[in-house]
Amino acid sequence: MRGFEYLCPTTLPEALSLLRTHCDQAKILAGGTDLLIQMKVDEVKPRYLVDLKRIRALQGFDHAPDGGVTIYPLTRIADLASMDDLNGAFSILREAAQTVGSVQIRNRATIGGNVCRAAPSADLVPALLVLNSQIKIMGAGQERWVPIAEFFVGPGRTILHPHEILAAIHVPLPPSGGRGVYLKLGPRQTMDLATVGVAVFLVMDSDPAICRDIRIAIASVAPKPMRSFEAEKVLIGNPLSQGLISQAAKNASLESSPITDVYGPDWYKREMVEVFAKRAISAAKDRIRGKN
Repeated sequence: MRGFEYLCPTTLPEALSLLRTHCDQAKILAGGTDLLIQMKVDEVKPRYLVDLKRIRALQGFDHAPDGGVTIYPLTRIADLASMDDLNGAFSILREAAQTVGSVQIRNRATIGGNVCRAAPSADLVPALLVLNSQIKIMGAGQERWVPIAEFFVGPGRTILHPHEILAAIHVPLPPSGGRGVYLKLGPRQTMDLATVGVAVFLVMDSDPAICRDIRIAIASVAPKPMRSFEAEKVLIGNPLSQGLISQAAKNASLESSPITDVYGPDWYKREMVEVFAKRAISAAKDRIRGKN
């Protein structure tokens, strides 16, 4: 590991000032579960390490005026996984958090780090995508909100500039009666990165079983986590028959663009997108009906 200067600001303005001063030579430290490993093998070589953990404005969780929730970036994955406030329509976030890494990793890693890492396999991002989450970005003297779908550029790349910080994640109140499901395929349900991840948020009329709205996101099978709009189009406004669910799952598979790697060949991952999309849609339907 190369030498570096450790900086530990206690306020957000101080952190932003440090990033503006050192710009491309600085890296942000939150949980450090990825960054420290990269530094040990000299994959990343910052001259300055800006540790955010003492900034209270970046910690915790709030109920928002619109009925949604605001999650601050230093919230640990373990806290998210056990948060009682994340129930009902928000429970997909807790469900996704429970699949991240090991117990040890979840106790160290943060939601901000999981999002900013921009890994195609990130478990929390598909859940945030189907909940139409918004990202608050702060730089020196300015702030902006962007939909999470616009935050990612490619593997390991986001729209964040070197002098900016992810300051909050806002999850708006989901439609009444909707329920979400996150399913992950991997060698182990935790510990390992997802070979395929599928998140579904479904809203339907109870009688007849018409799909009023559905959002489907897939991970680990494209350069960045993505919504499957062609799959959603098949179901919105139509009965949730097994035939249409199968067609939507097929469309999700066709929209994916996986690569062959140590987790499996591309054709296998496409097939698993179809399998897991079908399971997730059916599970969300059953969840709304109180079957699970």
